[in-house]
Amino acid sequence: MKQNWTPTQETFRKFLHWLDEGVDSGGERYLEMRRRLVFYFDRKNCLSPDDLADETLNRVARKLEEKGSISGLSPAHYCYIVARFVFLEYLRSEDRETAAQELLDTALEGNSPAGPAFGDPSEEQVRLGCLEQCLNKLEGKERDLILEYYQGEQRSKIERRAQLAARLGVSLNALSIRACRIRNKLEDCVRKCLRSET
Repeated sequence: MKQNWTPTQETFRKFLHWLDEGVDSGGERYLEMRRRLVFYFDRKNCLSPDDLADETLNRVARKLEEKGSISGLSPAHYCYIVARFVFLEYLRSEDRETAAQELLDTALEGNSPAGPAFGDPSEEQVRLGCLEQCLNKLEGKERDLILEYYQGEQRSKIERRAQLAARLGVSLNALSIRACRIRNKLEDCVRKCLRSET
C-alpha cells in the first residue's frame, strides 16, 4: 500500500470543501465519511480498518489535488469506489494473509476447526495448540477482551463491540486499537510457536 503521501494544509482544506459539496459542515462530513469507511473495512474483517479508511481518504485527497476537481459522482460514492480498490490491495497483500491470521480468525470467531481449512489435520492441531498457548500467556483482561471482541458475526459482532466499548468506558476507535495491539501480540506469539514446532 502506498502510505507515504500526506496532504498539505491547503490540499486538505480543498478536500474538506469538496466533501462538503459547497456547504461548510465544520469537518462533520469528513468525520462521518471516515466513520463510514472504518465501518466498511471492519465489516470486511480487515485488521486495521482505521488505517485503511485514512488511506482511502488520503488517496481521494491526492486525486483531487492532481486533477483539480472530481465531478460526475457524489463525494461519498467516489470515496467508496476508492475504498474498494484499497480493500482489493489489502487482500493481495501477502503480509495480511498469514497462516496465523487464518488461525486467529477461525479460532477467535468460534468457527469449527474440524474441516480441512488448513490442509493437514495434524498441522491444524499444532496451530490451534499454539493459539491456545499464546492466549494463556495473555493477561486475563487482554484475553477476555480479544475473545469477546471477535465473538459473533456481522451485526451481533458490531453490537457486542459497542457494548464492550461502553463497559470499558472507551470509544470504538480506542477499543479497535486495543484489540489490534493484542491481536498483533497473539500473531507474533503464534508465529514463534509455529517456528519452534517445525
